[in-house]
Amino acid sequence: MKNKEIAAIFNRIADALEIKGESGFRVLAYRKAARVIEELPEAVEELAEKKKLAEIPGVGKGIAQKIEEFLQTGRMKKMEEALAEIPEGLLELLNIPNLGGKTIHLAYKELGVENLNDLKRVIEDGSLAQLYGLGEKKVENIKKGIDIYEHAQERIPIAEALAIAEKIVDYLRQYPGIKHISPAGSLRRMKETVGDIDILATGDEGAAIIDYFTRCPGVTKVLAAGKTKSSILVEAESGERQVDLRIVDEDSYGAALQYFTGSKAHNIKLRSLAKEKGLRISEYGVFQGEKRLAGRTEEEVYQMLGLPLIPPEMREDRGEVELALQNKLPQIVTLSDIKGDLHVHSRWSDGLLELPELVEEARKMGYEYLAICDHSQSVHYANGLSPERLQQQIAEIDRLNQQLDDFQLLKATEVDILANGSLDFPDELLEKLDFVVAAIHTGFRKKVTERMIKAMHNPLVMAIAHPSGRLISKREGYEVDLDKIIIEAAQMGVFLELNSYYDRLDLNEFYLKKAKDAGVLISIGTDCHNWEGLKMMRFGVGVARRAWLEKADILNCLSLAEVKEKLKEVRKMRKKLVAEKR
Repeated sequence: MKNKEIAAIFNRIADALEIKGESGFRVLAYRKAARVIEELPEAVEELAEKKKLAEIPGVGKGIAQKIEEFLQTGRMKKMEEALAEIPEGLLELLNIPNLGGKTIHLAYKELGVENLNDLKRVIEDGSLAQLYGLGEKKVENIKKGIDIYEHAQERIPIAEALAIAEKIVDYLRQYPGIKHISPAGSLRRMKETVGDIDILATGDEGAAIIDYFTRCPGVTKVLAAGKTKSSILVEAESGERQVDLRIVDEDSYGAALQYFTGSKAHNIKLRSLAKEKGLRISEYGVFQGEKRLAGRTEEEVYQMLGLPLIPPEMREDRGEVELALQNKLPQIVTLSDIKGDLHVHSRWSDGLLELPELVEEARKMGYEYLAICDHSQSVHYANGLSPERLQQQIAEIDRLNQQLDDFQLLKATEVDILANGSLDFPDELLEKLDFVVAAIHTGFRKKVTERMIKAMHNPLVMAIAHPSGRLISKREGYEVDLDKIIIEAAQMGVFLELNSYYDRLDLNEFYLKKAKDAGVLISIGTDCHNWEGLKMMRFGVGVARRAWLEKADILNCLSLAEVKEKLKEVRKMRKKLVAEKR
């Protein structure tokens, strides 16, 4: 279905004509054709075969001929002509709020502006404000538009995007006309960063719902408000973020949710499968000829293609459709499967909560255990524990556990791997712990792979924390060969951590899948330092789902009794294994 592709071409032609200063009538004609084609329920290919393109309202004979040209050749001469002699950077400027084609034409013709840097220059030197019809106030609005545009180019961390989307969805659910509503796009697929925040809904009185949406608390600007679509800017931690709402018919809600969730590659695979069955699938439903066979729910859309419902996190065309056809989809982990958090900090090091407070918060989440992994002595900046203080913490945990009958704190540590690969605590002390997590916090370029492997050869080390060391927004991470680390972990029976902190999500989905395939068990920890941090478990679970991890792949899907037994077994096994290798 090439409707969106062709609509984009016509919008591009309109953009180019505006920049060239051509008549408004021609520009509007292409804009109208783009809008009509994008919203068509039928595929333009089918209408072309039936010779019905010219019958579409807003699409005359000339536009129809251009569509047929594109369908036959993959090119459209009119677009090539329209774009000729226009600097590429000028087309980018049309994405800037408060800046239209006429102003771009003037700036290009009078001031030689050809790209965003040129535009910033003429704003700075005051020459843009001197152009006819502009002035200081309009230029100030253009500057604000540039800020919005540049900020919008950044990808949004999953934690921020999800918080915004859930707040708005909760607000919209209060409107009595809403029947169904859900986030869509890469947010629903739980990607670690998100390009757009898209929400899909169905309900009576679409225009009224749109109006209600534009009055959402925190709205700073309404970018667009039609009968079925609207875009707003809302206040967020890092500035303003754009949120788009689309209202669809109830009969098409499931098909639209599937379509707008994506991914593009997954949707292409479904379209190919539908074609093999003599069907057509789109955002409006599953069709056989003109008859709609499915569309109200995602389940019936997939069922019509002979598939079970594929979880959104798996929809990346990485073999999930083929497995679904064989009825062999893995039963991927859910948040409710998690029985405890295996990496938590307290006020003993750099956390904000005392141990009893952590117990209280964890119980509220339905957990059976927490592993208290405070830093070791070398991490001075994080108030790392000396051996004496760790001994005192062990004693306090023992006292607390005696008072608890349905919950336990696991005695643990996040012990540093030093420059020579040795550990920051002596073995005699590590022996007293239930769970030993080893980590690197310094020397990111200094033989990291070798240091981790040496640490894994200490039989008391059970897991490696945040193995890549990345911070998504700040740094790439260690110079480490993760393939070697995964192989070594499999051979040595060491767990690898999936760190749920939203700016780490480490290991990422690709290395998690490799770890799973190698038989490495994953421990999930939030690395939390406050009560809100405990809630980040869902981001780790989201990544685990994208990596197709099942309950059996994850240590903290075990109950308290099971995890304690597992840790004893692993320690015994690892001592024997290390002794044999020596």
